[in-house]
Amino acid sequence: MAAQESVPRQLQPSRAVDSAAVTRAADLLVRWPARLGGVRLAAVDGPSGSGKTVFSRALAAELNRRGLTVAVVACDDFATWNRPASWWPELEVGVLAALANGSDGRYRAIRWANDNPIPGPFVDIAVPDVLIIEGVTSARRALVGRVSVAVWLEWGSPSQRLDVVASRDGEQCREPLRLWQDFEAGWFAVDGTRERCDVVVCR
Repeated sequence: MAAQESVPRQLQPSRAVDSAAVTRAADLLVRWPARLGGVRLAAVDGPSGSGKTVFSRALAAELNRRGLTVAVVACDDFATWNRPASWWPELEVGVLAALANGSDGRYRAIRWANDNPIPGPFVDIAVPDVLIIEGVTSARRALVGRVSVAVWLEWGSPSQRLDVVASRDGEQCREPLRLWQDFEAGWFAVDGTRERCDVVVCR
């Protein structure tokens, strides 16, 4: 859930970014039309610990290389253990609706103090060419018709992903993470997220 860092300091080789998938997602974003006003929206979803943040950064860099402006919003800026999905209206009102109307977006990020979520700084989102939302539930059904490209990432087994996230966010997160994994498995099954994704990367 992002207690300290959002990306491991050292990636395991099997979790390295799939450059072909990054290129494929970028190609689709360039080719397909904007559906959030004049903004192309990309969602990078999949189980926790699968490398969504790293992939999103690589995708943003590739799009920048092609001359596009990019903003990245992490679901970890909103989600907490007790609110894994119900925070969505904050993103809808503060960012998605604003950008769709051609206005800059704004939201207040969650930060963690002693493993407790507290209100963090406000984040301003200037209207970009591409908005990337990354994190669990980012490609949810509520975005159908507005997302230009959805990406699904899935790496390893649940226990391997649990180890990755616990090493990133701290061992104190391991038990809440087990419950989180139960939540995300149920969410993905009901939401049918993977089946709607345009780019699927499983390792």
